[in-house]
Amino acid sequence: MDGPARGSGLLTGGLTSLPAPVGGPGAPSDAPGPAASGGRRRRRTAGGDGIGAWWLLAAVVPVAFLLVFFAWPVGAMLWRGVSAEGVLDLGAFAEVLGRERTWRIVGQTLGMAAAGTVLAVALGLPAAFVLHRRAFPGRAALRAVITVPFVLPTVVVGVAFRALLAPGGPFGWTGLDQSTAAVVLAMVFFNVSVVVRQVGALWASLDPRQAEAARTLGSSGWRAFRTVTLPQLAPALASSAALVFLFCASAFGIVQTLGRPGVGTLESEIWVQTVVYFDLRTAAVFSTLQFLVVLAAVLVSGATARRTRRALRLRDAPVRRLTRADAAPVAVTLATALLVLAPLATLLVRSFHSSEGWGLRNYRLLASSPGAGFSGGVTPAQALEHSLRIALDATLLTLLIGVPLALLLTRPVRSAAGRRAQRGLDGALLLPLGVSAVTVGFGFVVSLRAEAPALAASGALVPIAQAVVALPLVVRSLVPVLGAVDPRLREAARTLGAGPLRVLATVDGPFLLRGLGVAAGFAFAVSLGEFGATSFLSSPDYQTLPLLIVKLLGRPGADNYGMALAAATVLAVLSAGTMMACERLGPRAAASRGGI
Repeated sequence: MDGPARGSGLLTGGLTSLPAPVGGPGAPSDAPGPAASGGRRRRRTAGGDGIGAWWLLAAVVPVAFLLVFFAWPVGAMLWRGVSAEGVLDLGAFAEVLGRERTWRIVGQTLGMAAAGTVLAVALGLPAAFVLHRRAFPGRAALRAVITVPFVLPTVVVGVAFRALLAPGGPFGWTGLDQSTAAVVLAMVFFNVSVVVRQVGALWASLDPRQAEAARTLGSSGWRAFRTVTLPQLAPALASSAALVFLFCASAFGIVQTLGRPGVGTLESEIWVQTVVYFDLRTAAVFSTLQFLVVLAAVLVSGATARRTRRALRLRDAPVRRLTRADAAPVAVTLATALLVLAPLATLLVRSFHSSEGWGLRNYRLLASSPGAGFSGGVTPAQALEHSLRIALDATLLTLLIGVPLALLLTRPVRSAAGRRAQRGLDGALLLPLGVSAVTVGFGFVVSLRAEAPALAASGALVPIAQAVVALPLVVRSLVPVLGAVDPRLREAARTLGAGPLRVLATVDGPFLLRGLGVAAGFAFAVSLGEFGATSFLSSPDYQTLPLLIVKLLGRPGADNYGMALAAATVLAVLSAGTMMACERLGPRAAASRGGI
């Protein structure tokens, strides 16, 4: 991701940073113009409120999808935690909360998430300044290096850090292999780009004249930053920190691949209680605790993002050349780039080293061996084929659901009730992002797999679960693009007699096509690397590549480890390549309008 000028906008505006509703504050005025009075009469009779029968009909299928495949599974999971034999019973909560292990897991989850958040903000703030307020050769490349990790699968991140820190790795001497510190570093690697993109986009648009006035009055550069700029950045910092905390608290793939026994989080405990002990009620209690944690992060991020939009007056700020005074933030930015490059470079290099020396042996084994010590099962090449097929199915399903939702969220609404309904739908779409993929997968197990065994046997639950996980990203990538449509174009088309479908095809259609490539890319990349929900739903004979990578890492043997490195490299190249290609397809309008 190459910064706001070319980015998709997914990380530039906060979790709930949508364009202002077209009919709301800040929309172009309806000043009388040619045929104004006739236009008003026509708008009243032709769905001019923006949400007519067509749009209500378009909302039915997406809303039904969310109710059946998100609200029901998550609700069933929550109910299992607070009930016994169909009757409200909080005994399981009291029992689980009374265990010392529970509070140790909660403490580890919050502690690692907090540490990852603090480090990500500490590294991301100077990098945001250097990459968004200073000009220098290679800035675009450095920005891409720092922001690419966000689109990598968590399993790949865990494997890369394991290769970096394992005995024999470049940093094996640190003794951090499979430690809590290693997990935190991987969380920072994965999430620092959230801070860089979100804070940097705001910083690039801050009016610099206030800070310049403070320096003119005798303040040092540091004091002007601390008293003027930092308070202006505070909402974006808080919003990005809340979002980073959410991602750190739900980094299931990183913990599974990098953490040792005893290094657990709420998500990993849900998996252990379900898969190892088959204690679904205890797992439901942990899922409820995890849901409360991420819901708090979502609410904080949304509130601070709205504060950013309301409180600040933004304008294009000049980008200046680096000076000696920028030495400290430049040093931190280079250290951040090293943190990003070192694990990826180590993963790539070590994937070519096997028990027979340097060469392509690990990659050749991907096509011919399920791994040493495995009886039967799929090869990594077959697992990759499964992953690609499932990701394609999930992408198509996500677009079918996400496109109508994005169109509905960007319709001009003039009635108060319509705007409230629009905001309610927007808030509901945030929940799949805030609810852990592990919770979604567990919810599928206790609801759909039990009540619809034929659907579960068909294998359709895996792409459906991945579509639920990817849906918020797809909608947030499309909303800024569609929000850039001038509402007067729709008004003019309706005035000239165009019906709702004609307006959609001729006015919104070109904008939608420009954003569709980015949306499809995000859906495909997220589905390709999805691990949490898939770990609950896939069958032994139809494994995805992320699941097989974790399986290979869990078995001893040089061949298993080498194949895991090679498979993780392939997955990283596919995910990053997909996103880089889609990034170039992204319209510039999206970059300045926000999103996730």
